[in-house]
Amino acid sequence: MTDSTESPDLSRRGGLTRLKEGTYGGLFAACAAITLLTTVAIFVTLLSDALVFFRSVPIAEFLTGINWSPNPAGGGQAFGIIPLLIGTLTVTITAAFISIPIGTLTAIYLSEYATPNARSILKPLLEILAGIPTVVYGYFALVYVTPALKATLFPEMSTFNALAASIMVGIMTIPMVSSISEDAMSAVPDELRQAGYGLGATKFEVSTGIVVPASISGIASSYILAVSRAIGETMIVVVAMGAQARMPEIQEALFGIPFVNPADVLLQSGMTITVAMVQITGGDLTGGTLPYNSMFALGLALFAVTLVMNVISDIIAQRYREEY
Repeated sequence: MTDSTESPDLSRRGGLTRLKEGTYGGLFAACAAITLLTTVAIFVTLLSDALVFFRSVPIAEFLTGINWSPNPAGGGQAFGIIPLLIGTLTVTITAAFISIPIGTLTAIYLSEYATPNARSILKPLLEILAGIPTVVYGYFALVYVTPALKATLFPEMSTFNALAASIMVGIMTIPMVSSISEDAMSAVPDELRQAGYGLGATKFEVSTGIVVPASISGIASSYILAVSRAIGETMIVVVAMGAQARMPEIQEALFGIPFVNPADVLLQSGMTITVAMVQITGGDLTGGTLPYNSMFALGLALFAVTLVMNVISDIIAQRYREEY
C-alpha cells in the first residue's frame, strides 16, 4: 500500500525536475544564442556597409594609403588607413610595455608573497583602476602627465601626444593583466611549490621557475586580452592624443634601411582607428556618403584585429594549458 501511494508522487516529482532542468537548459542555450547572433549581426552589418565603401575606394588603396582625410576643407578625400594603424600600434605597444611587466610582477606578489590579509585589501584596490571612467584617465593625462613630462624629460612634447595617452592606457589595463594572471597562479597546486622547496629552491626561484611556467596559459591569455582592450580604447586617446591623422617622417639609416624616429611618433599628436570613427560620427554626415561608409570599413578592420587577437589567446590557452 505504501509503495502504490508513493510511486505516483515520485513520478510527478521526477517529471517536474526534468521540466525544470529542460527549462534551465533552454534558457542558457537562448542566452548563448543571443550572444552568438549579436556577434554575427555586428559582423554582417560592418561587412555590408564596408563593401559599399570598397566599391568606391579600392581595398588596396585603403590598406596602403598614407593619408587619411575623409572631410577635407579643400582638396580631395583620402582614405588611407596606414596613419591610423601607426597611431593604434603606437598606443597599443607602448601601453603593453607598461601593463605587461607591472601587471605580471603585481600578480606574482599577490599570489606568492602577499599575506591573505594584504591580498584581500590590495586586489580590490587594484581592480578599482578598471572601474574608473576612461575619460578621467584621458583628462588626467592631458592635465597632469603631459605637463610633467614636458617640464622634466621632453620639453619639445606637443600638448596632445601619444606618449601620455599610452601611459594612461597602460595603467588602465594593469588590473586586467594582474587579476587574470594572479588567478592563474593561484590555481597552481601547492604540491608543485612544496616540491620546489623540498629541493632547496627559494621563494623567488619557486615563483619564477615553477609557478609562472605552470600558469603560462592564463598569463599569456591576460596579455592578449589587455592588448585587445588597448587596441579598442577611445576616450583616453581622444582627450590626450588629439585627433590629427599624421604620417611620421620616414628617415634613412646609415645602411639604407628606412626607419621612423620614435620621438616623432610618441611626442606628437596622432589618431587611432577608434578616434577616426568618433571624428566621423561627430561631423555633419548623412547616411550613404563615402565618409559615412568609411566608418564601417574602419570598424571592420578593428573587428578583424581584435578577432585575431582573441583567436591567438584561445590557441595559446589550449596549447599550454596544464591539467592537474
